[in-house]
Amino acid sequence: MIANCRVVLVRPHYAGNIGSAARAMKNFGLADLVLVAPVADPLAHQARMLAAGATDILDAARTMPDLATAVGDCAMVLGTSGEVAGTLRSTLVGTPRELLPKFAGVLAATRGALVFGPEPHGLANEELAICHGLLVLPTAPDYTSLNLALAVGIALYELHNILATPPATAREPAPYAAFDRAMEHLHAALTDVRFLFGQNAEALMHAFRHLVGRALPTDQEVKMLHGLARQLEYAADQMKRAEAQLGKKT
Repeated sequence: MIANCRVVLVRPHYAGNIGSAARAMKNFGLADLVLVAPVADPLAHQARMLAAGATDILDAARTMPDLATAVGDCAMVLGTSGEVAGTLRSTLVGTPRELLPKFAGVLAATRGALVFGPEPHGLANEELAICHGLLVLPTAPDYTSLNLALAVGIALYELHNILATPPATAREPAPYAAFDRAMEHLHAALTDVRFLFGQNAEALMHAFRHLVGRALPTDQEVKMLHGLARQLEYAADQMKRAEAQLGKKT
């Protein structure tokens, strides 16, 4: 199951951290490394030196332009951050013991991704909006900032321990890309029926996405979401027709 876990480093700034992260991956049996718009060169000397015996992971690492593309085929995506302030972050946050058992269940059936932000400031809210949860590694409260490679190592250690006792059953959630298409469809439909309007529309949609996302819908359930969106579009069309008829009468 551990092989189904992808490690995604978003805009890493230091080659040494990329190499050290690859080494941590090899320690725990992972090989799928994706770099999103890296600032540092993953093939630089420092990266290869700190990777030690994990240069094969560096050589096979893929580069993607954005996070949505990097996790498009993953059914569950967990971001990592020491910053939990704000409405969006507080709705996602959880410890390894809270979030990783469900993540491990996903890995029993399909791919999942652990996402780590850039060293200077971590993941942006727009990137966290893609994630199903925000994994916070417990630290001393007065210094929560972890080195990127250290954070990768701790998260994989926690996951490794959980996978030592695999879940009895597993259901296969839909890939992120399929879920995202359904949510975009619903976004348009909810706008049409005026559920989403005004300055709070996007914040409300983020909350709605994460409400649905926490259920990790399957392919069949994603089709149901599209069906719901189509019915909302039909209702919006009927509402517009009724308003037009009323306008003619007046």
